[in-house]
Amino acid sequence: MRWNWQSPDWPNFHWDRTRLSSAEERILLGSGVVLGAVKHLGEDQRNLFLVEAMSAEAVTTSEIEGEILNRASVQSSIQRQLGLAADKRRATPGEQGIAETMVDLYRSFSEPVTHEMLFRWRRLVTVGRETWPMWDDTAPAGSRCRWSPEPSAPREFILERRPRGGFRRR
Repeated sequence: MRWNWQSPDWPNFHWDRTRLSSAEERILLGSGVVLGAVKHLGEDQRNLFLVEAMSAEAVTTSEIEGEILNRASVQSSIQRQLGLAADKRRATPGEQGIAETMVDLYRSFSEPVTHEMLFRWRRLVTVGRETWPMWDDTAPAGSRCRWSPEPSAPREFILERRPRGGFRRR
């Protein structure tokens, strides 16, 4: 598999609609079945389904990034964020942050994505963790990168490959 930045046309994206249409159709049909089923659930069952879906996405996303979260703690945090009854389980900062992010995504799904939203979500999912310097081992050397803890204070730098792997600012 190639990374996006390895594409000769980077950062311009192109795709073949015919290759995606059958997958898109399956997704649309499946989501229609789920929506139809959810309409027949009572409020408690709908809330349970919502919490389960959000926590599954949060835990799986975190696993992809190499962070293993406690599913029950994430669910409890999501329930609290939604104002639902939740146990007294303590959540780590990472579990709490991803739960807040998922609920924010749920509540703002129809809004246009802004830089402020992206930075807020990044702050939430990195709460309690060291995030700077943040090096991306997959970016090509010499890439111009922009990193900023806040949208109002951008910093631009060039990545330089380090002898033992990874990159550093130049």
